[in-house]
Amino acid sequence: MTFSDLGLAAPLLAALSEAGFTQPTQVQSDAIPAVLEGADLLVSSQTGSGKTAAFMLPSLQRLLEPASKAGKGPRILVLAPTRELALQVNEAATQYAAGVRRFTSATLVGGAPYAPQMRKLSRPLDLVVATPGRLIDHLEAGRIDFSRLEVLILDEADRMLDMGFLADIERIVGSTPAERQTLLFSATLDGVVGDLARRLTRSPRRIDVASTVAQKADIEQVLMYADDLSHKSRLLDALLRRDDMQQCVVFAATRQSTEDLREQLSASGFSVAALHGDMHQGQRNRTLDGMRAGRTRVLVATDVAARGIDVAGITHVINFDVPRQAEDYVHRIGRTGRAGRSGMAVTLLRHDEHYRARLIERYTGQPIRIDVIPGLEPRARASRPAGKPGSKPAGAWGAKRGNGWTGKPAGAWGGKQGAGWSDKPRGAWSDKPAGDWKAKPAGEWKPRPAGEWKPRPAGEWQARPAGERRDNRAGGRDGARGAAASHPRSGAPGTGFARRRQEA
Repeated sequence: MTFSDLGLAAPLLAALSEAGFTQPTQVQSDAIPAVLEGADLLVSSQTGSGKTAAFMLPSLQRLLEPASKAGKGPRILVLAPTRELALQVNEAATQYAAGVRRFTSATLVGGAPYAPQMRKLSRPLDLVVATPGRLIDHLEAGRIDFSRLEVLILDEADRMLDMGFLADIERIVGSTPAERQTLLFSATLDGVVGDLARRLTRSPRRIDVASTVAQKADIEQVLMYADDLSHKSRLLDALLRRDDMQQCVVFAATRQSTEDLREQLSASGFSVAALHGDMHQGQRNRTLDGMRAGRTRVLVATDVAARGIDVAGITHVINFDVPRQAEDYVHRIGRTGRAGRSGMAVTLLRHDEHYRARLIERYTGQPIRIDVIPGLEPRARASRPAGKPGSKPAGAWGAKRGNGWTGKPAGAWGGKQGAGWSDKPRGAWSDKPAGDWKAKPAGEWKPRPAGEWKPRPAGEWQARPAGERRDNRAGGRDGARGAAASHPRSGAPGTGFARRRQEA
């Protein structure tokens, strides 16, 4: 199948040919005809599947016809979770719309100055790509009008919900025309995402693209175990000095971690930059421009950078901190192996985090190979049992030192004899001949006659008179909280606890 088989107009096909795109991906083949028919769409697909073209190409085809309503507001609105992804979507749309006359667009994202965005909103627009927070600012200030909106697209809806944008999304959707076409793209369509999708769409068609970026791209995946933070740092340094390392993204869990790693790597002589949510848009743009120009060799980033970074020269991704969600792992490693190139993804993890590796393997459907760097082997053995998918051959990790494991030959511990572990010969644990141990004949065990068991007469059980009951609440009868005279376990006269202890 080719793009011309999908029903796209000639100006869009020419732009695709100019960009070098010849064959649609699975999600494009399934989604484009459905969008051209005007259907609402729910699409489950991963980063790297070609979803941007899947929703943008058929939406742009609407712009070849005059708008049904007059006004300045956009005809197409795309909501994206991060600034980088919003900028990437707008860049792709501009490329696909090369044959669309007088095409205009605006990117509304946080961290960027308001004035240029306000100037664009004061003129007629075809497309707006925005993050929810900044769009709400413009909407509440009355600077944007959705009266002529035709298509609403939610890109990576699951990620937006994870970032707490549910209320903003509902506020934005409530300001759009009810007759709009809605396209929702997400890694998963379950749970909260599914609930949102049902509220926003009308009789939607559903498309599930099960393949992941790890399966489609040529990405070698590796696990390396680290004993502690210091060991992790030494592994990172060694990986970044590999001969095949051209450019690398190192993922950390927090903004502070990215800055700490940046300072550490900079002191070690690496050309490094950081990328996280505390940076304003100008800094983020300069950082990414440095990566694309090759001035920066190592980018240390939080998960905010896992979506929207498209730098062909990235050869390696290193997960210094293991991602909390398997979906985030797929987005992270998708930063390498792009544009037909091969890449490597290395995940560093402590031994108590081995369960996360198994969750990732289950999610991607691929085993991840365990590897070591000579001279930097972990003291502990890998947590994965020998013979499991992705494990190294038995013995490749070496013997564990320091915590009880030694290189003692198998069998040197002795076999288990009797009730304990020993090298003693069998039978040396007891002088008693085996025949002296005999079971008691069954007839010698007799139940006690029923008549010998008699319940105590009911009259012998008497409640203590009310006046003799002790008040065990805080303060008791004495009024002092925790007083020895009133505490049931204090050992005071009358309680009996201390006396019984002494007698025992």
